[in-house]
Amino acid sequence: MESINAFFGWLFGTEMGVLALMAGGVVIFLVLSWFLEKGTRAKYYNHQKAPDDWDLFDSDEE
Repeated sequence: MESINAFFGWLFGTEMGVLALMAGGVVIFLVLSWFLEKGTRAKYYNHQKAPDDWDLFDSDEE
């Protein structure tokens, strides 16, 4: 139990521990976003535009 207290004391009580906590959070979110983006690209792949497709930035003029 003492080792767990020492670890959390280091993690939240020292400058290096807080930097390690922040770096770990950045790495976790980067990995999570990579997996989510990979799934989104597989689901919504790029395809040829059909005449009935619409675009948010299309103008009504042709």
